[in-house]
Amino acid sequence: MSDDPVELSVVVPAYNEESRLPPSLQLMRSYLDGVHRSYEVVVVDDGSRDGTRALVERAQADWPQLHLVALEHNQGKGAAVRAGMLEARGRLRLFSDADLSTPIEEMVKLERALADGAGVAIGSRALPGSRVELHQPLYRELMGKTYNLALRQLVLPGIHDSQCGFKMFTAAAAIVSFTPLETPGFGFDAEILLRARLEGIPISEVAVVWRNAAGTTVSSLRDGRLMLTDLARLRRLGSARPNRSAP
Repeated sequence: MSDDPVELSVVVPAYNEESRLPPSLQLMRSYLDGVHRSYEVVVVDDGSRDGTRALVERAQADWPQLHLVALEHNQGKGAAVRAGMLEARGRLRLFSDADLSTPIEEMVKLERALADGAGVAIGSRALPGSRVELHQPLYRELMGKTYNLALRQLVLPGIHDSQCGFKMFTAAAAIVSFTPLETPGFGFDAEILLRARLEGIPISEVAVVWRNAAGTTVSSLRDGRLMLTDLARLRRLGSARPNRSAP
């Protein structure tokens, strides 16, 4: 990757995404080429066992803005996003799930929030203006709502949906939030938001469009248990360090 700065970095964590990634990359390229700005797309292959890495390498041949960060073994979504966000060169840094559950066009809403003074802008499925066009299975949706309620009461008051995989940071906010990240798995979103808040970085929650996509690699039992463990750890972290600003 070049050291030259770009306006926008889009970081995409990918673990065994050989089937879902190609159409998402095509949509990203079509949209980003059309907005006429300098950009890069950074795909982080999290030790995939399928052809994810090979397909990104093939796509790089005629897409100079596409970059691959390859982790040699599976470390978890948090570790993959961290690697990409710290490798990125953009003044603005967005991370997006590989399935584009939130359409790439929704990034303009997050960018508007950063222009208005936020350091972090997060997509949300839980605000009055949010539009969930295709829901998750009911049990997963209830688990997510329960987790976010506990998180809001214990760690991140005022944040209604920490888990939507569509978040944009200024470069400075990304470095502050991701450098000390300790959560390698799916509970990482809460930690980066807590670390941003502890440093006094304004966080804006933004209503977005969201569509559930089949083929998730999240295990409700395994990852749900780990996220509860992470919740307790983050509660201790938040209690140990005073906020530099009000929520």
